Amino acid sequence: MAQHSIDVALLAAGRGDREVPGRVRITVDAPYQEPKAILLQAVAEANRCRVVWSKQMGFSTVVGFASDVEAVELLYTSLMVQAQSALQAAGARTRGDGVSRTRSFRQSFLVAYATRIDERLKRVTEQATEAASEGGRGTSLLPVLASWAESVEERVDELFGELSYRHSSVHARDREGWAHGTEAADRADLHGRAGALG
Repeated sequence: MAQHSIDVALLAAGRGDREVPGRVRITVDAPYQEPKAILLQAVAEANRCRVVWSKQMGFSTVVGFASDVEAVELLYTSLMVQAQSALQAAGARTRGDGVSRTRSFRQSFLVAYATRIDERLKRVTEQATEAASEGGRGTSLLPVLASWAESVEERVDELFGELSYRHSSVHARDREGWAHGTEAADRADLHGRAGALG
């Protein structure tokens, strides 16, 4: 997907296309909104998009060029389905005294999952960019990507004006949940193919 996005950017620049970045709303619902929002942010950044999270409204707005936004939608949906499947397989958790710790386990699982997916996507994106640069397109690639990034930033400013950023800390207190989430992220399919959704 990263390579496809780079190819689309270069083709558009070569044709002189002046596409304007678009936007799409993606549901980020409870429970565990924050880890889901972190995962969406990771997927968006890997695809050269920006995300504005409207927590109270239960959605995020992804801003970017059409092919990149489509990639974000597909990959995020695929990764969430894969995460939910792994969580379902893991089942419920209880402490020694019989009190449920399922919520803590799942929160930690999803934080770890999002963190590890972010690491994997950054590595894949860097590798695809390096490969495209080494393939003789390096002199044209970096200015094109910089121009696309600038267009996306301008579109975010147009749509949302002055954004205020508030850092929120997401807690992961369950060691077993963290380990399971990391393992699930290592197994996750990053291609975002339709087949990964089933």
